[in-house]
Amino acid sequence: MIGVAIIGTGDIADFHIEAYLRFPERCAIRAVVDLEQAKARQKADKFGLSCEALADYRELLTRNDIGLVSICLPPALHAPVSVDFLAAAKHVLCEKPMAPTLEECDRMLEAARRGKATLSVIAQNRFKPDIMRTKRFLESGALGRILFAQANSLWWRGEKYYDLWWRGTWEKEGGGCTFIHAVHHIDLLLWFMGDVEEVTATLYNRSHDNSEVEDLSISSIRFKSGAPASLVSSLVHHGEEQSFIIDGEAASIELPHKIAVSRQLDNGYPEADEEKRLKLEALYTSLPEPQYTDHCGQIEDVLSAIESGQTPLVDGQAGRSTVDFIMAAYQSAFTGKPVRLPLSPKDPFYSKEGIRANAKKFHQKTTSLTSLPSGGISVGGSL
Repeated sequence: MIGVAIIGTGDIADFHIEAYLRFPERCAIRAVVDLEQAKARQKADKFGLSCEALADYRELLTRNDIGLVSICLPPALHAPVSVDFLAAAKHVLCEKPMAPTLEECDRMLEAARRGKATLSVIAQNRFKPDIMRTKRFLESGALGRILFAQANSLWWRGEKYYDLWWRGTWEKEGGGCTFIHAVHHIDLLLWFMGDVEEVTATLYNRSHDNSEVEDLSISSIRFKSGAPASLVSSLVHHGEEQSFIIDGEAASIELPHKIAVSRQLDNGYPEADEEKRLKLEALYTSLPEPQYTDHCGQIEDVLSAIESGQTPLVDGQAGRSTVDFIMAAYQSAFTGKPVRLPLSPKDPFYSKEGIRANAKKFHQKTTSLTSLPSGGISVGGSL
């Protein structure tokens, strides 16, 4: 039985708690922690948890009954809290994004190595059925050589979204829509396509005056395979439609799911090849889908990794790779030059000091509230 602690009691913690409760024979939530202890108690009571409610996570570092912690804190706190637990040989499941800087990501990885602990970073979309099948479909080689990929991370957030104290600043949030929202799609794009060689990006703030950071970014990408790709991240799209398109020599596949196959007419124009499309659809539907999905799927995977001593599907290095891409995009946008990956400690966007010195503030944050009215949150579109 794995003893679990939830660190942070914001809305995202609900997804973790609900998932752990699906596996009562494998884990038990033994503590919920928040700086405001009353919030921790309130969260525990909401789910009927007979566990402790604490204000200081450090009380758990030497507890033998705590083996795994979920870090559900603002991004600026991910690294220091995770490092403390990993150094104490506690396994860590950290919400995305892993950390605001690569320097902090590397400290987390080193702490996991020294503590011989499992580190996983939330990327729950990998565990959606159509996404898992798409990954396996790509691995089958059915598309042939990949020619081009597109990812559209399209969201909508009102101006009040940035009234929360930690949002909309480079110092506390770590970035804008590219860092906080497109992190889902960047993880999937790298998972589907492999390592990135170079990125060129532009950033904008079009609609959020209480935010230092971007609400729109456009990235042009070249993968080490030679395939190009584009990524659009936005907080100004009414409707929040999100999508992937991957074009291969043999066919194209999209998320939300669609497979298309064209053959050329004598004049080079296309007509649909329904016979080939149906064969590819049959292959796609034959591929297994995950037993558990979303946060529940990832938490089950982490529990299995701990129980078996194996590496989870989304490990710390995967979390770092996503941050590496984002920091390269920021560096490109603010220097006006293409950036090759991976970044090194010599790059200006590797460390907090470098980001502080080189990132542009689009606006000055003037409203900073300790909390916002509760109205639920969205963690992804229709992918």
